[in-house]
Amino acid sequence: MSKELVENKVQLLPTMPGCYIMKNRDEEIIYIGKAKNLRNRVRSYFRGKKEGKTALLVEEIADFEYIVTDSDKEALLLEVTLIQKHKPKYNILLKFGTQYPYLKITNERHPQLIITSEVEKDGADYFGPYPNVGAAQQTQQLLQKIYPLRKCNGYQKRACLHYHIGQCIGPCDHYVSKQEYKEQIKKIKSFLNGNVAIIKKDLDTKMQAASAEMNYEAAAEFRNQIHYIEQTVEKQSVVFNDFVSRDFFNYTVDRGWISIQVFFVRQASLIKREVAIYPIEASASEELLKYILQYYQNKNTTIPKVVYVPAGVDREILEETLKTKIHTPQRGDKKHLLEMAGKNSRLALKQKFHLIAMEQLKTTGASEELAEALNLDRVERIEAFDHSNIQGTSPVSAMVSFYEGKPDKNNYRKFNIKTVDGSNEAATTREVIRRRYSRLLKENAKLPDLILMDGGKIQVNAAIDVLENELSLDIPVAGMVKDDQHQTARLIYGENLEEVPLHPRSQAFYLLQRVQDEVHRFAIRFHRNVRGKNTVTSILDQIRGVGPKTRTKLLRHFKSIKRLKEADVQEIIELGINRPTAHNIKEELANYDLRNRSKIESKQEDKKTS
Repeated sequence: MSKELVENKVQLLPTMPGCYIMKNRDEEIIYIGKAKNLRNRVRSYFRGKKEGKTALLVEEIADFEYIVTDSDKEALLLEVTLIQKHKPKYNILLKFGTQYPYLKITNERHPQLIITSEVEKDGADYFGPYPNVGAAQQTQQLLQKIYPLRKCNGYQKRACLHYHIGQCIGPCDHYVSKQEYKEQIKKIKSFLNGNVAIIKKDLDTKMQAASAEMNYEAAAEFRNQIHYIEQTVEKQSVVFNDFVSRDFFNYTVDRGWISIQVFFVRQASLIKREVAIYPIEASASEELLKYILQYYQNKNTTIPKVVYVPAGVDREILEETLKTKIHTPQRGDKKHLLEMAGKNSRLALKQKFHLIAMEQLKTTGASEELAEALNLDRVERIEAFDHSNIQGTSPVSAMVSFYEGKPDKNNYRKFNIKTVDGSNEAATTREVIRRRYSRLLKENAKLPDLILMDGGKIQVNAAIDVLENELSLDIPVAGMVKDDQHQTARLIYGENLEEVPLHPRSQAFYLLQRVQDEVHRFAIRFHRNVRGKNTVTSILDQIRGVGPKTRTKLLRHFKSIKRLKEADVQEIIELGINRPTAHNIKEELANYDLRNRSKIESKQEDKKTS
């Protein structure tokens, strides 16, 4: 996928939380990240200068996918589990699953509330993952103060300090029954499942009281505790309390296309998703049924214990064929996850339509619109020219080619100007047009449908003169004229080179902008390379009596060598330059013109002779 198409996809991203999955040209997943706002986050990769690992990543991105979630916390969970599953090479921090912590209530006679980075099938209860260790520690410390369990690592002979300050249930001091632990764990689970209103209200009351007593340090601690509660106990729908393998299928149908999303839940976590978008042939329910059956047959995928499908799908056929449970959830987390798959299928299909429409409008649609505006049969291939020089030195020209509205970089061309001295738009145009199209005629190559000159009437007339009078070609030529801000302003065309009525928001006008920007960029880049390779020595440096200061003074006043040639001696003297030096300048410039004219005439004679 081209960089332009990637940027088009970025513009269509939703402004919702979720995960984005970067891929290279081989469809290999190279990076997975999360975002509160998918569009802003992914767009940031393609804006501004990048350094280090990020620069290498951006250079390798050829495509991306995304999964929308209902919260930033769900996006975090997806990021962790997807990275653990795929281990992308640019995800250094997360791919070994050791950075984001969980809170764990251990499964033992005297349970503990601990922080861990691994989820195991050991009968314990896991909550998380959490954004960072600090947030998990704050929640753990808060719970240890309000609903304490065993805190020490072993059994002490007597109660420790934690018991005396109320942060341990005290099995070392007295007998603690299983029922007491059960009640305490029930309260902890309720809190970690999002039922935090009572604790938050109590902490808020304490914060207000501390603030009223000007105990601002305590008030700040209560405020931070409330913040950590909100940050770490937000209810999620993508983690289950068991380790049952589950697959969720949902779809969207529109304009004869179907978009199917599959969510895979393994080890209590949503580990990945797949998407399929294609033209529909049968009814939507039949298409989904066929897709599910073919999916498990062709993909060699392990069939999960439960498959969830939307209403309307023939569950009996699926159960009979797949030999597993097929359900349509009616409530709770499973229904929510199925709906989330449906939401992602709608967004994926919407993006597909937008990309198709955008590509057609910007390319073939824009070419057709431009052809209609110019009253031409077609404008499939455009070739555009731009000239570049600095004060008449190192003149070059560049040509870009667009085919059906898209850059055709294999047909870009560069021209070092050979027969023109200084800045002469007409002569430069004649040279490059003559060289380009006489060559195409010799090679019997395909000619463009339209030539665009990045300039006004002088360049257009010069191009037409060479095409018609020297090469006997009838190729339409138009001029792209810029405004004072150097932006595309209008297009001139026709016998009298009148302005073509193009709406500035039309796709044809946007195509002209892209062509003009591209040919200008290509010409400037070429000119810079030429200047870098060949050290340009000013004519003035060769004149006796002219040093760096005098040369700068002359160029600042006259702007170009051409205008300096046209000035008289007195005008030069008025700049503070002595009379002998002024005379030397005029004589040397005149001699320089004679030498160059002689060289040009000699080259032309050689061509005629050959």
